Amino acid sequence: MIKLSKFLKPFKIPISFVLVLILLQSIAELYLPTLMADIVDKGVVTGDTNYIWKIGGLMLLVAAGGMICSIVASFYSAKAASGFGKLLRSKTFSHVGHFSLHEFDKLGTASLITRTTNDITQVQQVLIMMLRMMVMAPMMCIGGIIMALSKDAKLTLVLAVSLPVLVITIVIIARKGMPLFKAMQVKLDNLNRVLRENLTGIRVIRSFNRVSHEKKRFDAANWDLTQTAIKVNKLMAAMMPIMMIVLNLTTVAIIWFGGIRISNGHMEVGDMMAFIQYAMQIMFSFVMLSMMFVMIPRASVSAGRINEVFETTADIQDPAVSVPAKEQKGQVEFRNVTFSYPGAEMPAISNISFKMNPGEVTAIIGGTGSGKSTLINLIPRFYDVDSGKVLVDGIDVSEMKQETLREKIGFVPQQAVLFTGTISENIRYGKEDASDNEVQHAAEIAQATEFIRQYAKRDSIQLLKWRTKRESVSR
Repeated sequence: MIKLSKFLKPFKIPISFVLVLILLQSIAELYLPTLMADIVDKGVVTGDTNYIWKIGGLMLLVAAGGMICSIVASFYSAKAASGFGKLLRSKTFSHVGHFSLHEFDKLGTASLITRTTNDITQVQQVLIMMLRMMVMAPMMCIGGIIMALSKDAKLTLVLAVSLPVLVITIVIIARKGMPLFKAMQVKLDNLNRVLRENLTGIRVIRSFNRVSHEKKRFDAANWDLTQTAIKVNKLMAAMMPIMMIVLNLTTVAIIWFGGIRISNGHMEVGDMMAFIQYAMQIMFSFVMLSMMFVMIPRASVSAGRINEVFETTADIQDPAVSVPAKEQKGQVEFRNVTFSYPGAEMPAISNISFKMNPGEVTAIIGGTGSGKSTLINLIPRFYDVDSGKVLVDGIDVSEMKQETLREKIGFVPQQAVLFTGTISENIRYGKEDASDNEVQHAAEIAQATEFIRQYAKRDSIQLLKWRTKRESVSR
């Protein structure tokens, strides 16, 4: 998670403000038990009502100030964490956008979806907890110990017994929980992969009557994730009862030994009450830390997976100096091209040579797995060849900038893909500044006018606009 801290730089001011507010809140909460001790020792015991009202009013002001600091700190911590999550998602998405198909094959599309969404959410939630609990807990713990020592140093020996028990419990649970959290994220990847395959291949699944088989695959992946989640929750659920047992036994011990010291005249009643409050604050600071240890292991795994994305660089890079375009246009040539996928035992295509000239129609025919799609993917340089050259307009594609190369190519996949938005926005996807006439012309070439006309009948306003555009084009 330390590597991701560089994305917190734009939020230095809100984070600093949160730290100051939490410090003030901690001081307020540490001051309240002392005021309560003064009310008991100097007001209740002596029967001084005016003193009780005076200190009671001061307690209300201190409590109100602590509450205001807590509310404002919560607001700014949530704002900083949300901004951090937004920036991290944006950077991850932009980085993934530069990957070649090799990186997508390596990491997996389902895993990249999980890393961009769920993993970043885990880190964002932990950041909110860290800005509040992980900063406040040490302050409360150290401050509580100092104040407890000021009330009665010998009675703090009770804490010397209970605190190590809490620390050992937290460490054991954290060590056992870390592998389970890591397994959960991997199994979540697997569940997303199976679900994505079912959604993208639903037609094939139904055509081959494999619905029941796919249901079993999904149930198996879902049950595997569920079992791991149950193990994690059982482990974490055991933490709170242990904490409460230690907490209550500590309180009993403080009252027991504190009563003895009061009877011997070594301690005041108010001081013992304040000591109990400080002991609770110290113990609850460890409880807050334990809650952090519940979330930190999973967030640590998620942060590692996010860093893996950032550390993955695209194999296909633009050349330092690109070759200028030649006069010829629309020519594609393969010269002794051999290509094999990473980890494959044999090349997908071997020693392929042919030329496609402008105005010609070239059809590549072959069975499934013969390398037709591989040939097409090499032209826009989705993969780099092992040997040989792929030339577009007489220039080796490895010597051209990817943006320049892909501007020359119109790629029509077998499977149609629509993005959210209007029909016009989808048609303009390849040319954002296309005019209405160009959109209309593209729709007619794609033989989509009939579909658009039927779709527009659902809305008379859309139909009117469409007819208006058609009449203006015909004129």
